[in-house]
Amino acid sequence: MNAPGQLAAGWLTMFLVGTELFVFSPLLPTLAVNYDVSSNVAGLSVTTFSLTYMVSAPLFGHVSDRVGKRHVLICCLLAFGTANLLTAAAASFPWLLATRVFAGAAAAGISPSIYALVGEAASPSRRATRLALTASGLLVSLALGASPAALAGATFGWAPIFITLAVFSLAMAALNCLVWPSECDHAMAASAQRDPRTVASLTSRLAPMIVWGTGVYGVYTYLGTGLVTFGFSQSQVARTVMVYGCGAIAGSLIGGRLADRLGAKYMAGISLAGLSVCFFLLRLALRAGVFVDFV
Repeated sequence: MNAPGQLAAGWLTMFLVGTELFVFSPLLPTLAVNYDVSSNVAGLSVTTFSLTYMVSAPLFGHVSDRVGKRHVLICCLLAFGTANLLTAAAASFPWLLATRVFAGAAAAGISPSIYALVGEAASPSRRATRLALTASGLLVSLALGASPAALAGATFGWAPIFITLAVFSLAMAALNCLVWPSECDHAMAASAQRDPRTVASLTSRLAPMIVWGTGVYGVYTYLGTGLVTFGFSQSQVARTVMVYGCGAIAGSLIGGRLADRLGAKYMAGISLAGLSVCFFLLRLALRAGVFVDFV
């Protein structure tokens, strides 16, 4: 299939992963009540997902380079769907944590495979733009996936949300099987070479990603709970999450295009500095009770 079809499949897949991940933040107060645990303990459902993702991603990356990214992507999407069905059926909080471990491992094989497939299929002059377009699916899920899902969860319960996500996981497995030809696996696996210099360079470049991920997801995980603590209603929390997602979408698309023109290193530095400023402003806005959505 042509590039637009591959981009669409990548975008929709990341939208699915993002909705499943981000919906937990606004649902934490509900989960805490349902399982009779504190909000901090309920946040372990996100922590277990993240830690499993962190540990599993390098393993799946190694396997992908050997057996092919397309193959790993499809298998992990099927596993992701199964994990969501188990999440919907979780009868106790320990069971829920176990399903989050399973989901985190599956997601660790989905996102890197999608980014690698899209990046390797793009020309160098358009790579950052196409990766930004693909990543925007993850960010759009904040505004159009997680936020409406949280409202639906407050009305119908959270289990139907994860059943729906499981169905979409199966659909995405079929779509990605269609758009990525099997030749991709053979060509990419044949080109995989272990280079010690590359490994050393990658290690140093992980630092800003760790800082960025810890900041963004650490704040987002407890954003819903924090807003409720400051007196926000569920509808106001959903609105704030939607606004957050809209800002992230715009930043990703603009940043990707500027990275192709000005350089990725320059844009990464500017963006990290801006993120730091915004976190300070968010703390002030929450205390003052004004401009929270804007920040």
